[in-house]
Amino acid sequence: MKLKELYKFVVEEGMKEDPRGQSSVKNVLKDNKQALDELKTADKKYFDYESLVNPYADSRILNGSGDEQIKTILLGVDMEVGEIVLADRLNAKGKKIDLVMAHHPEGSALAGFSKVMEMQAEIIANLGVNAVKSEKLLEERIQRVSRGVSPVNHARAVDAAKLLDMPFMCCHTPADNHVATYLQKIMDKKKPKYIKDIIKILMDIPEYQEASKMGAGPTIINGSSKNLAGKVFIDMTGGTEGSKEIFKTLSDAGVGTIIGMHFSEDHLKKAKEEKMNMVVAGHISSDTLGLNLLLDKVEKKNMIKVECCSGFFRIKR
Repeated sequence: MKLKELYKFVVEEGMKEDPRGQSSVKNVLKDNKQALDELKTADKKYFDYESLVNPYADSRILNGSGDEQIKTILLGVDMEVGEIVLADRLNAKGKKIDLVMAHHPEGSALAGFSKVMEMQAEIIANLGVNAVKSEKLLEERIQRVSRGVSPVNHARAVDAAKLLDMPFMCCHTPADNHVATYLQKIMDKKKPKYIKDIIKILMDIPEYQEASKMGAGPTIINGSSKNLAGKVFIDMTGGTEGSKEIFKTLSDAGVGTIIGMHFSEDHLKKAKEEKMNMVVAGHISSDTLGLNLLLDKVEKKNMIKVECCSGFFRIKR
């Protein structure tokens, strides 16, 4: 399949798995169109036109015309200059790599990373939290992430890809949507009574089994295995961690346990204050699960070969 076909497909599948629901995602695209229409002509050249069809600013074709035929992908969680050079070396050794695909954003997708966090407010609102309040709580955190990303040398890996004439893309939120929705459906269906039941459910998933072999499996970081789970919320999409102040709001909405890829010490402290159970499923393993779920769909559409690196490992379903 062509690069632009692959890109379009993963974005569309990411939209289908978006925890906010299809109508909300379509509204984001409408809002982006309205934002364009309201710009002065001189400012339109700076507008991100890709946002009219792709609501996820952290997922983009970073190098390539889009017409390249893709048969073999070198895919990993973090694909930077070293991995771009690795792809070139593999080509030199006769293993043809047609595309380097990263999970975590690079280039313009990294620069726009914080914009994706806006979806968290609506996800939390679906739990019964006041939408205006959740949006206000997230504003400061989004601004902090934006400031943190701003000074980063966004173009390093993209420049390497251009110099080596290597097609390059990243797929962040579309994959994260898959893992978030997948795990939420499992928890909603199985309704774990205790935290130990949550761990058991996670450990039935091959990606977490593999992570456990490396000492990075699911971990209870607040609460104990005998604690009641209560309402379980999967917090695994929307760019990165939200506001640490959200835990009281989630607790008031009846959430007893939050499961995430990772949590900062500040977030852990707030969760302890609210007596909320907190389970870390695992960062790279959860990223891998989301990518695998997405790749299963890609391979049903068109057979491709995936070479794994940078923390990613392929498990088919």
